[in-house]
Amino acid sequence: MKTYTLSHHQAVVNDTHISDTDILAHELLKDYHHPEAGAIVLFSGEVRTDALKEVLYLDYEVHKPLAEKMIHDILLEACSRWNLKMALCIHRSGKVDVSDAAVVVITASRHRKEAYEANQYIINRVKHEAPIWKREYFADGTSEWGHNCSCSTT
Repeated sequence: MKTYTLSHHQAVVNDTHISDTDILAHELLKDYHHPEAGAIVLFSGEVRTDALKEVLYLDYEVHKPLAEKMIHDILLEACSRWNLKMALCIHRSGKVDVSDAAVVVITASRHRKEAYEANQYIINRVKHEAPIWKREYFADGTSEWGHNCSCSTT
């Protein structure tokens, strides 16, 4: 964990963004907090099955150096824009089973509005911009590459 001074305040940004092991969101909350934060928001994007086809797992391919830099820059921007006390984003690479977390974003701020807004902004930017590609594997033996996110980044 690193502390960055962003103009008039400090924010904690974790530099480990891509993981090839399980992300245990509940465990992260034990380690990531800030004494000036009145609100901590945790988003866990989990692999789900599809209504039309049974998903067995997802496989994420990542351009790790570029993804880590882009996510880091997104976190720093969010920290500055929403006056966050802490921001963290960890994304999986490799095989991720149904019900496992593929990505976790944690934001902390003095008030909940900023923590929620920043959290949504971070996940939307990561999904749109980070060089991370997913392939879905189905029970019928087929697979397909995922499509880009259609969420708003504003």
